[in-house]
Amino acid sequence: MKSKTNHFDEMLLATDGVRDPYNKYQRWFSNEDPSRLAKKSKEAEAFFRRTGITFNVYGQEAAQERLIPFDLIPRIISNREWTKLSKGIEQRVRAINMFLHDIYNRQEILRAGIIPIDLIAKNDAFLPQMMGFTPPGNVYTHIVGTDIVRTGEDDFFVLEDNARTPSGVSYMLENRETMLQMFPELFSQNKVQPVSDYPKNLRRSLAACAPVNCSDDCTVAILTPGIHNSAYFEHSFLADQMGVELVEGHDLKVIDGHIAMRTTQGYQVIDVLYRRVDDDYLDPLNFRPESMLGVPGIMDVYRAGNITIANAPGTGIADDKAIYSYMPDIVEFYTGEKPILKNVQTFRCSEPDTLKYVLENLAELVVKEVHGSGGYGMLVGPAASKAEVAEFAEKLKQNPGNYIAQPTLSLSTVPIFKKKGLAPRHVDLRPFVLVSPGGIDITPGGLTRVALKEGSLVVNSSQGGGTKDTWVLED
Repeated sequence: MKSKTNHFDEMLLATDGVRDPYNKYQRWFSNEDPSRLAKKSKEAEAFFRRTGITFNVYGQEAAQERLIPFDLIPRIISNREWTKLSKGIEQRVRAINMFLHDIYNRQEILRAGIIPIDLIAKNDAFLPQMMGFTPPGNVYTHIVGTDIVRTGEDDFFVLEDNARTPSGVSYMLENRETMLQMFPELFSQNKVQPVSDYPKNLRRSLAACAPVNCSDDCTVAILTPGIHNSAYFEHSFLADQMGVELVEGHDLKVIDGHIAMRTTQGYQVIDVLYRRVDDDYLDPLNFRPESMLGVPGIMDVYRAGNITIANAPGTGIADDKAIYSYMPDIVEFYTGEKPILKNVQTFRCSEPDTLKYVLENLAELVVKEVHGSGGYGMLVGPAASKAEVAEFAEKLKQNPGNYIAQPTLSLSTVPIFKKKGLAPRHVDLRPFVLVSPGGIDITPGGLTRVALKEGSLVVNSSQGGGTKDTWVLED
């Protein structure tokens, strides 16, 4: 068995055989009946449907709840590979937190001329309301999802930093639970590092970020926009797993300078609010006045030091894809170290000479909105028609500062299970990071997203992608 693709195959070698992390799995797989595996695949789909593991698709004529396809071939990462990845992710997350504190306080990186002032001052994600304020424990990004892609044996790149409200951890947990139920023998043969401690670690990490005047038994809650949000399943799942309340904006109000939630015994003060509501909708008194999703006055309570909001308002500035292009400089400026993980080469379309280059090479590039997510609002040049490229060129000319461009990477592949056998598909990886005053905790593995369409580079579930269980081996 050998790789049939020109891309780096994480399981199969270009010559006959498999890569070391997959040795034990391959021996098991070669003795399996394909019809049994096909049956197991249908069982997994039925389990996800029964459990309600769905997401909402927006912006389509028939917006609806959909099941995220699950592929039963795991993605396996060696301990050596994971050690490099986790060190690089930790370094990057440390730098992001230091950057956010600086941007909202002394702004030394701007004074040093590392980042243009306009890139911050004119950025919609920058919140003046956070200026001069330091969150409890000096933590801005309590939960981070760092998107990683791979192009070769030791070539890992950070594709995006998700510092606002990263999603997908519930699928990571459910994927593992499903694999444990379907193939328990695999986990006795392979020493796979566990991920099931994530909810407990999340609860502990959030509690450690409570305001200094909080009692030992602090109250944590999750703020959700409601059942129509695309990630509502995850909000509900995490609240249940952590043993905390899931609340909506209308359940909360300001009482005696604190945020309190309505309960059957009256109102109870909340110390830490894990919010899954965007900045704009968080406080109608400070942001969008028409918002019905947030809590009037919560920013005043926050700035008074009487509640922790995770992630901190204003962290979206670190998600900005134009800021991303400066991340190697940001890492070195704050840590004094060279970045362990590389950035993808990024062209800032706001710069006239760069825009000219991007327009001339649009058919070979990937172009993204600086605040875009979910695979929306982007162009994958090599997969686009001439008409689509021409249409996107007009968008670029009208608002060049809203876009960045990147070369089309040769993303690694991992086989998926098909009736006719294994077929390579492109993947990315979103490891989940927890940050508290006590340090940084990275769950071994994360969510592997896979482009189920042959040749596709878009792995987002909203664009037809699926997920895999991600194994990090112990040795």
